[in-house]
Amino acid sequence: MVDFKTIETFLWVATLGSFRGAAQKLNTTQPAISQRIAQLEEEMGVKLLQRDRRAASLTPSGRQMMLYAEKLIGLRAEMLAAVRDRSAMRGVLRLGVSETIVHTWLPRLIASVNSAHPNLSLEIEVDITPNLRARLLAQEIDLAFLLGPLSISTIRNRVLCDYPIAFVASPSLGLGTGMLTVHDLARFPIITFPRKTQPYEIIRSLFNRPGVPHTRLHASASLATVIHMAIEGLGVAVIPTAIVEHELKEGRLQLLSTDLQVPTLTFSASWLAAPDTLAVEMVAGLAVDLAQG
Repeated sequence: MVDFKTIETFLWVATLGSFRGAAQKLNTTQPAISQRIAQLEEEMGVKLLQRDRRAASLTPSGRQMMLYAEKLIGLRAEMLAAVRDRSAMRGVLRLGVSETIVHTWLPRLIASVNSAHPNLSLEIEVDITPNLRARLLAQEIDLAFLLGPLSISTIRNRVLCDYPIAFVASPSLGLGTGMLTVHDLARFPIITFPRKTQPYEIIRSLFNRPGVPHTRLHASASLATVIHMAIEGLGVAVIPTAIVEHELKEGRLQLLSTDLQVPTLTFSASWLAAPDTLAVEMVAGLAVDLAQG
């Protein structure tokens, strides 16, 4: 008899195109996945998946089966969402977060999850967007708050918030009056986001132009380090103003007026599309409410 576990296994193999990926997602072994699919094909009397060493693809019968599998698993998720006590939701949700979010509303999200879903545990990892994207696709995390949205067919996105970027510096540098040009700023080290990130490349392009003096770019994976270096007068920081509100208010940092334009950073909640992502979607919804509230 075909049960939900077998249908769910088939759904993940088809969605990910991989027996290995389905095994990782379902926290089991690849032989166990192969056995379930073999039993399903024997019971259905048709071949559902074409296999090779790297990937699995749907046969015509498999595509037809996929339509019903999505409906069944989706209906189960809808039933659970409608009937179950959400405060009783259990398990572990692996959350990957960009550091900008850590310095703004992440603590409030954790408190909100603890209150609404006291039996749901969060495993939180902080990383840059390219790494979070790769880990999400590899199913090493369930939900990511990163620069987005991600234009990938298997990924679902919800926009979280926009953060303007500004040039800030210690008052000790004496840059707080007048409009600063790229030549004025290039006299100082520029402290900003880590390499291999979109903001770093944008900032590098602003100073890597003909006629602009050589500029020292100090990249750090720790925005707390960037802030500390700026407060100490070691250079001009280019970071979201939202994470230095206290430092600006206390006068330890000041906003600089400049004719350089840095695009606003847009963050999104992103996760792998599937019919049974109730916990992920609920946490993403809480994050949207906090980020946009």
